[in-house]
Amino acid sequence: MFGKKPTLKEGVHVFSIKKNGEYNDFIFGVVTGIDGRKVGVNGVIVNPVGLKNKISQGKTGERSIEILEHPTPDNVVLALVYRVEHENFADVLDLDKDKCDLIPPKVYAMLDGWIRESLPELINNVLSLTPGPERDEAKRVLKHRMDTLTDKNLKRTLYSVCRSLRILN
Repeated sequence: MFGKKPTLKEGVHVFSIKKNGEYNDFIFGVVTGIDGRKVGVNGVIVNPVGLKNKISQGKTGERSIEILEHPTPDNVVLALVYRVEHENFADVLDLDKDKCDLIPPKVYAMLDGWIRESLPELINNVLSLTPGPERDEAKRVLKHRMDTLTDKNLKRTLYSVCRSLRILN
């Protein structure tokens, strides 16, 4: 009736963090190999520089600091509203030192799509512009991207984030 609990093995999706200065970057990827307590991961590492900047400027609350100090697969989408830097990640995590949480394929696909579709940049464009024609154009571009997404979970999450930020008309 119920599926068995997922175990760490090749091909499963994982979420991890890596210290970067005062806060953490986050990693999501696919396990490529396991050797004892070492786990090979191939994915993406994300540095949420926009949120870090907002915190340094004093423009955010405690929730934002919590996200950067203790990122989880559930709360990082809030860090992805602002500008991010990302790069491919192909490295080994040490289970004795590094966090390595299993995540469902749908969550992985949503996070991966969010980065690959450049959604942080599009949302940040809308949020950073003052009301007027340029902001209206940025909203149209974001809405068009939302309408062309094929992943229903990603589309639903983006719609929810845009609605909560009050950037949809």
